[in-house]
Amino acid sequence: MNVLIIGANGQIGRHIVQKVEKHTEHTPIAMVRKTEQQENYQDLGIHAVIGNLEGTVEELASLMENVDTVIFTAGSGGHTGADKTMMIDFDGAIKSMEAAKQANVNRYIIVSAIGVHDRNNWMSKAPYYSAAKHYADEWLRKSGLHYTIIRPGGLTNDEGSGKVKISAELDRGDIPREDVANVIMACLEDERTINQSFDLTSGNETIEEALTNL
Repeated sequence: MNVLIIGANGQIGRHIVQKVEKHTEHTPIAMVRKTEQQENYQDLGIHAVIGNLEGTVEELASLMENVDTVIFTAGSGGHTGADKTMMIDFDGAIKSMEAAKQANVNRYIIVSAIGVHDRNNWMSKAPYYSAAKHYADEWLRKSGLHYTIIRPGGLTNDEGSGKVKISAELDRGDIPREDVANVIMACLEDERTINQSFDLTSGNETIEEALTNL
C-alpha cells in the first residue's frame, strides 16, 4: 500500500513516516513544504514530495497518483493566527480531500482534535481552530471517501506506551504523539475503523482492545 503522509515534517508526521517505512507491506510518501525537508527524507531512502496546501486541488492530486491511502496530519502550528489556521487546517484539508477523490484514493485518515465534533467542547482560547477541525471533519464524512477521523487529546512528546482509550466522546486528556501514530497504523490494518470517528487519549487498554469498542 502506498501511503501519502501530508504534514510529514511535523512531529506526528515523522513518527508515521518511520512506522510506515518499517512495515513490510506499506511504502511511505512524505509530503513536505521545503526542499531541505525533502532532501532529509531522501537521504534516509524515503520518497518525499513537495506539496503546498495553499496551492490548487489539481497540484495536490498530481502528488496522489498511485496512492492508496492519504494520512492528513498537517497543521498551521500553534504560533499562527486564525487566517493561517483556516487556510491550512480547514481549506487545505478539504482541498486534499478533493484531490484524493480526483486521484481515486481509496482511504483517507485525518488527525483532528478531541471534542471538536461538539461545539460545546470547542476550545475557548482558539475557537477558530476548533471550527476549522470541526468543518473539515464534516466535509470528510460527506466526501464519499473511506475515512477515519482520529481526535486526540493534548499531545505530548513522551514515549508511546501503546495503552489508550478510544470512544466516540471522551473527557479531555493527554496522549503521546507516538501513540497517535501507533493508532493510525492500527487503523490502516483494521477495516472496522473505516467510516469511524473517535476521541483518543492515553488509557489502560491496548490499541487493538480499544478499537474493538468502536
